[in-house]
Amino acid sequence: MEKTVLQPKNNLERELPKEKFQELEEYIDSLEEREGALISVLHKAQELFGYLPRDVQLFVARKLGVPGAKVYGVVSFYNYFNDKPPGEVIINICTGTACFVKGADKIMADFEEKLGIKAGQTTEDGKFTLNAVRCVGACGLAPVVIVGEKVYGRVKVEELDQILAKHERKDVQ
Repeated sequence: MEKTVLQPKNNLERELPKEKFQELEEYIDSLEEREGALISVLHKAQELFGYLPRDVQLFVARKLGVPGAKVYGVVSFYNYFNDKPPGEVIINICTGTACFVKGADKIMADFEEKLGIKAGQTTEDGKFTLNAVRCVGACGLAPVVIVGEKVYGRVKVEELDQILAKHERKDVQ
């Protein structure tokens, strides 16, 4: 797979494959109407790259004929978009009403302490990203933690070390 000449600026950033840029360009070129397509193009770009680094944002801006600042403004405004690469393992903690009432705040605080990061951040080694999400629609299982594709219900603070260890080893069952 051919890579671009863009080099990672730190250990979390990754090289960006030319093939992904080509696929994004084909997607943009296939649009009947480009005006008003910025958000859908950014969704596609994030799907392809996993996040929206500066070089991808500038590529989108050039292809759509809009200022880079406008693209950055949209990326930084909406919580859905990430301008930094996510960790290998994404931990989503539901902070909806039912989960909050059942102790999601304590679970979040404990994960933050164990990982040394705050919600919305990625560990320095790129292993874990910790997110607070509004509601996952599993209120009967509150509090809910989703790690990758695995859903954990009725989570207790005492279980967090076991959950982390399982995902560090990648032996999730």
